[in-house]
Amino acid sequence: MIKGAIFDIDGVILDSMEMWNDLGKRYLSSMGIEAEKGLNDILFSMSMEEGARYLSEHYHVEKSSVEIVEDIKNMIENFYVNEVHEKDGAKELLAFIKKQGIKIVAATSSDSVQVEKALRRNGLYEYFEKIFTTSEIGKSKHSSDIYDEAARYLHVLQEETLVFEDSLYALKTAREAGYIVIAVFDQYGEKNQYELKMMADYYLEDYSAFKSGKLGAPLPIAL
Repeated sequence: MIKGAIFDIDGVILDSMEMWNDLGKRYLSSMGIEAEKGLNDILFSMSMEEGARYLSEHYHVEKSSVEIVEDIKNMIENFYVNEVHEKDGAKELLAFIKKQGIKIVAATSSDSVQVEKALRRNGLYEYFEKIFTTSEIGKSKHSSDIYDEAARYLHVLQEETLVFEDSLYALKTAREAGYIVIAVFDQYGEKNQYELKMMADYYLEDYSAFKSGKLGAPLPIAL
């Protein structure tokens, strides 16, 4: 019997992954600078500080890396507060799960204040009991600590809990910790969709079944 649900936010509830993928390009565009092809691939493995240093040196931006980091943080905050929308059908999915009497929490690597503002603006915050973040937990999703803390808060066991993720490494972490894992497709997210699908207990290409109200949605929840 399912008693709890833990949701990643970016790429699962909020349609935000395109922004993260194009962060360097968006920043340069705001300054009238054209980004090189493949900039995202270059910045992908860098920390924000390392990426800022690269932008400063490679594009001769007349700002220090510290100033660039601050600019990018402000840009991210503005995106969450004023721009980002829910993924199509996310509200219907959350409503469907809540209707079953299942409590819902969020587990995200993003800033909790920004996530809360985005959820409130999109009318989604009411579905969540609490927002857990990797920065507050002190470990990334390479560790199961964030899921375990969320499960303890909900007073549920791993085998009673669904974890919704769109990235392979996080899904793998949750699966190895004993959770029921739901892979969510996002066109700007995980590139290895085949392995993501193979790793998951259930795979959601979209939320159309929930939005249309059709029965037989691919989740282990009684309808």
